[in-house]
Amino acid sequence: MSACEFESLEKSLESHLPAAELVEVKRILFGKETKKLDLSACAVEAASERDFELKGYKFDAAQEQLRPPRNIRVGLIQHHIVLPTDAPILDQISAMHSRIGEMVEVAAMCGVNIVCFQETWTMPFAFCTREKEPWTEFAESAEEGNTTRFCQELAKKYNMVIVSPILEREELHGTLWNTAVVISNSGNVLGKSRKNHIPRIGDFNESTYYMEGNTGHTVFQTQFGKIAVNICYGRHHPLNWFMYSMNGAEIIFNPSATVGALSSEDAVFLFILAMTGWLYIYFMSFSLQMTGRYAEYAEQLAKAVQHDFKPKIVKE
Repeated sequence: MSACEFESLEKSLESHLPAAELVEVKRILFGKETKKLDLSACAVEAASERDFELKGYKFDAAQEQLRPPRNIRVGLIQHHIVLPTDAPILDQISAMHSRIGEMVEVAAMCGVNIVCFQETWTMPFAFCTREKEPWTEFAESAEEGNTTRFCQELAKKYNMVIVSPILEREELHGTLWNTAVVISNSGNVLGKSRKNHIPRIGDFNESTYYMEGNTGHTVFQTQFGKIAVNICYGRHHPLNWFMYSMNGAEIIFNPSATVGALSSEDAVFLFILAMTGWLYIYFMSFSLQMTGRYAEYAEQLAKAVQHDFKPKIVKE
């Protein structure tokens, strides 16, 4: 844990630096200032009434001469638990559904096309406790569970692609997985992507609950672009990002959960190097050798260099 917890790095800088110095510090840390989106007054008011922060930013791409630009709005939602963790399981899930429903409605007011929720969003992130009960009771079917049905209704209502990370219970064997369900704006389930890498770091040893996923590096073709989901700890593995990009992903989401100083400060650097094709060797206090799954990447890369390589893209 960090010695001092605070709301955000930006808030801390804004509280302690003069305005002119703040601009320069942000430029050094984050690069060129990101343009802010003008959000509708009704959306800003609704967010205020429902007690959550609303921000919008614009990221430009190089303008091409022959292909028209695609303007896509992506929504990212982070929320806290609604009820105490000792409340009945169904009540906790229902309360979380209601809260997310309020937020997605505001996202629709902002014209969002694709929205991604946080890792295992329907439950407290309890995997650091090493306790199985009652936390495994939050697990649901990725295809038929109440949470997926809830998200299907939202997707149809707002014409929005939804990335819904949940704790999945696979029906046939009762196996648990850390899974992201991808739902089309038509309301149909496009498929799911399971967490490729899991941490084994102190109390964050998630193998207590589930193991590495078996869905590979699936990319989902949506009306708004080709998307993929690299869940949480997978961001520390450059080849993980790389294989999603090899399969054609244009947007890669990273729903995650962490505490204090647990996560690597170089995670963004790893991501940039992976996406630009650089080779980066990085030694941490824990061993990536144990969680790297290098044999799988060797197999996938051997296929990717073949002339008849077909990216793993799921279409509706």
